[in-house]
Order: sequence, then structure tokens, then C-alpha cells
Amino acid sequence: MLHVKVLGGGCPNCKRLEAETRAALDEAGIAYDVQKVTEMNDITAYGVLSTPALVMNEKVVSAGRIPARSKIVEWAREREQANA
Repeated sequence: MLHVKVLGGGCPNCKRLEAETRAALDEAGIAYDVQKVTEMNDITAYGVLSTPALVMNEKVVSAGRIPARSKIVEWAREREQANA
């Protein structure tokens, strides 16, 4: 299972990133769980300075933007293979 974290304070872009990530992974049939990280100390612990950010299996894959669904799926498959 892919462990996904959406880092951000709850702004509209953070919510959109979560929705896009869920939609992309659902469409690709990838099993996942999502955790929202809103505490600034926890966010900066990942080295992230701009939100929203996306973390997959403890690796930051995106920060400061909302990537395309195809890119989210590509990263998810890479992270699954890395942890296989």
C-alpha cells in the first residue's frame, strides 16, 4: 500500500492537491492511504518551504504546485517499485 501525505495548512490548493491525488490513484487502481499534515513544524521537517506538497512513502515528490494526474500516478508507481 502506498502511504501518501498532503502537506499544507488547508488552503484551497492543498484541498485540490488531495482531491487530484485521490482521483489519480483511484483511476490507476493503486491502493493507498492519505494523511493530511497541517502543522508547520511537521511540514518543515520534510524540508518543504512552499505548500501544497505531496509525500509518497516518506519521499517528497512535489512542492509548491499541483502536478498533473499522470505525474502523480508515475510517482506512485516509482515509489511502489522502490519499496517492493
